Amino acid sequence: MSNRPTLRGLGRLLAALLAVVLGTAALAACGGAKSEGGDAKGGASGAFPRTVNTAMGKVKIPSEPKRVVVLDTGELDDVTMLGVKPVGAVSPHMKTEGGFPQYLKDEVKGVTDVGPLLEPNLEKIASLKPDLILSSKVRHEKVYDKLKAIAPTVFTETTGGPWKANLKVHAQALGKEKQAAAAMKSYEERAKHLGEAIKKKDGGKMPSASVVRFIAGPTRLYQKSSFSGVVLDDIGLERPKSQSSTDPEKPMLDVSPEEIDKADADLVFVTVADTPSKTQKKDVTSNPVWKDLPAVKDKKVFEVPDETWMSGIGIQAAEHMLADIADATGVELPKK
Repeated sequence: MSNRPTLRGLGRLLAALLAVVLGTAALAACGGAKSEGGDAKGGASGAFPRTVNTAMGKVKIPSEPKRVVVLDTGELDDVTMLGVKPVGAVSPHMKTEGGFPQYLKDEVKGVTDVGPLLEPNLEKIASLKPDLILSSKVRHEKVYDKLKAIAPTVFTETTGGPWKANLKVHAQALGKEKQAAAAMKSYEERAKHLGEAIKKKDGGKMPSASVVRFIAGPTRLYQKSSFSGVVLDDIGLERPKSQSSTDPEKPMLDVSPEEIDKADADLVFVTVADTPSKTQKKDVTSNPVWKDLPAVKDKKVFEVPDETWMSGIGIQAAEHMLADIADATGVELPKK
């Protein structure tokens, strides 16, 4: 009896088994394995539907968001950095000239203003038919139920200091965890290299930096726990004792014109959040206490944009801060 049919049958069997093995491997490669930064149920980065852990509990996002509304400036910085142009956004509530941040002007052309920030226009938001809304509990907890009735709404707890953790949440909601992680790594390496260049230029000693903000009210000194404080810390700049708090509940310290000596540092960065005449800027800068600061005498006081140092609260704003600090310290800004 010939054995050829038996060999042919064995060949078909081996081919079938090989196909099963290859098919199983392909399925695993396409998303069977849990990836870092996935949703709460262990789905791969970029995969939908997904459930995101938020400050208001778990929120299910059925498909990749295409029409996003952001209700604060940190969210605006984050989504545009990740390549998402929102259909609606709010402008900074302390921006006296109105409108969206100038540093994001190319990313927000055609975006609908759904502000004001503290009381967003719910009807206008609904008319945009969003499939995702991003904000924070500290800003909009009172209207959360109304917002989530419009679209899946993802809140972080607060704004400012926890901006890096907030970016992770926003990236999860958008399915862009890998892009966010890569952008953060690039920024942090750049900040570190800038710090090394500054320290080398200063003979191995890192200078101290103070952040002063003039608003319609008491003058503020910004702490390590603020957005700008985190960026300065990433660079490695020293901070004066008056601005060394890491308490997330105390990101700023109010001072009177007579207490402005608490801003004493090698470098003093100043922002103005309102029309100067509404602030204490004139009272402070004409005060003998201010004029006696070594940084003032040495011309080491630098006025910088409030919209990036204070309101930006994201990687793009932080990158602008790095450029300002490189310019102030006379070192070359490290390349991305």
